[in-house]
Amino acid sequence: MNNNPETVSTDYDTSDGLFFEPITAEEVADVIEETGADGVMVQFGGQTSVNIGSSLEAELDRRGVDCTILGTSVDAMDLAEDRDRFNALLESCGIAQPEGGAARSEEEALELAHDIGYPVLVRPSYVLGGRAMRVVYSDEELQTYIEEAVRVSPEKPILIDRFLEDAVELDVDAVSDGENVLIGGIMEHVENAGVHSGDSACMIPPRSLGREINRRVREVVEDIARELSTVGLLNVQLAVQDGEVYVLEANPRASRTVPFVSKATGVPIAKLAAKVMADRSLPELDVTEHVPAQTSVKEVVLPFDRLPGSDPRLGPEMKSTGEIMGTAQSFGKAYDKAQDATDKPVPADGTAVVDLPVDGFEEYFDIVSFEETEAFEEAIREGEIDLIVSRDRDPLEVAVEESVTYFSTVPSAEAALEAIHAKEDDLDVMAVEERPTKEEYWGQPKNE
Repeated sequence: MNNNPETVSTDYDTSDGLFFEPITAEEVADVIEETGADGVMVQFGGQTSVNIGSSLEAELDRRGVDCTILGTSVDAMDLAEDRDRFNALLESCGIAQPEGGAARSEEEALELAHDIGYPVLVRPSYVLGGRAMRVVYSDEELQTYIEEAVRVSPEKPILIDRFLEDAVELDVDAVSDGENVLIGGIMEHVENAGVHSGDSACMIPPRSLGREINRRVREVVEDIARELSTVGLLNVQLAVQDGEVYVLEANPRASRTVPFVSKATGVPIAKLAAKVMADRSLPELDVTEHVPAQTSVKEVVLPFDRLPGSDPRLGPEMKSTGEIMGTAQSFGKAYDKAQDATDKPVPADGTAVVDLPVDGFEEYFDIVSFEETEAFEEAIREGEIDLIVSRDRDPLEVAVEESVTYFSTVPSAEAALEAIHAKEDDLDVMAVEERPTKEEYWGQPKNE
């Protein structure tokens, strides 16, 4: 069941029935009654489908329909969403989390920010995709944020957390059968904390984590999965700062990274999740984790060329509308292939403007600078600039218009340098196994 036909336009043969209906408790209950379904999965529809869990249970009960929400319980999903309950769970497990809380007035917000210490990450508690999320460095910035971005009220508090500067962010996708946990993949973000996880490039396997950090990340994810009695998929977002592993949030549902993890590792975690939700155990499925020898990079597709005037810089608010991946034996080559696929190829030479503290571009480019923004923009329009490394919004908007590759963060610029180094290497070619049939993939004929 899907309320957006375009997302399944190429998958018409995956299911026996496809319903284009709004994702509401009433509409889903209608389809359940019409089909006679005795189970429904809400984990694969993102936050929209998870949000109707409680109301769907109530609606089915009101109608007297015998249908179960399969997998992780609705209460466990609510626990992960409830800030106070989830924080208490982490505390009981001895899992570190950034200090923070909720404020229901400007006075509470200022007091909480003083207790935590600037910089702090502020965001509304009632939106998705990081909308209106911001890193704030002073009382004045916090007051301006409250006045311009959100309206604080007892019904709609804002969340304030300590901002982990220069931390390495991680995403982990896992499958649990309620007892056993399979780590599908640990992804390391290219961008530091402060860029929304949906907009940051990420890699499998991670490359900056030591053995102890990897072990702690696994331990944390397994503890959360078991405490939530997770049956199905679990996504955990973490940050590593000064050797400490912090949990930012956990979502007992499918995340946008599931397809990337499955393609990068060859472990079909969505299929495994569906089977454990249908009462199969992970040992029974006889599946093993796989850390690939090659590196895969997921990069995002940004819509700025379709949205003139929008801010092309990356930040806490998610802006991407798609993603691609590149795979190679080295990170630099994988990142280079990923950038090619986003139509933002990394040039190997030419003229560059480098306004961020990154060394190394002078080895490949003639570095120029401009005292006036207007002269900078004119040079871009005249085709005189091949690469831009800057946080200056106005020139970046012109770069989008003129299809000039740019990088607005230090980590992405450093990754671009690795991509340039890797251009000297030949493309590596590797054989892949023949794709299985659908019956082989699912382990049984589709209609059974």
